[in-house]
Amino acid sequence: MTSPQEDWRTSETDPLLEAIVSLDTVDEAAAFLRDLCTLRELEEMTQRWAVVRLLSKGHSYRDISERTGTSTATVTRINQWLQHGTGGYRMMLERIAGEET
Repeated sequence: MTSPQEDWRTSETDPLLEAIVSLDTVDEAAAFLRDLCTLRELEEMTQRWAVVRLLSKGHSYRDISERTGTSTATVTRINQWLQHGTGGYRMMLERIAGEET
């Protein structure tokens, strides 16, 4: 039985994930994601990642909401995934922190 965090994966998601992993540069990622996603989807993903970064720095929900335009309810949901999700947010935060040193 799969966990709720894993039930979204299907035989069609792995080829997408493989395509994402094969991207080598920011420009390649930008071109691929722009073709794949609507502007609104890209804006939402960008906003979510901004929320994660601010949460990891200890900002309050209200401050994050004001800075990003995200509702405090959405900030709360994102924090739940940050704290109890699959670990993807934490992995990327750690990876980026390692690249900055």
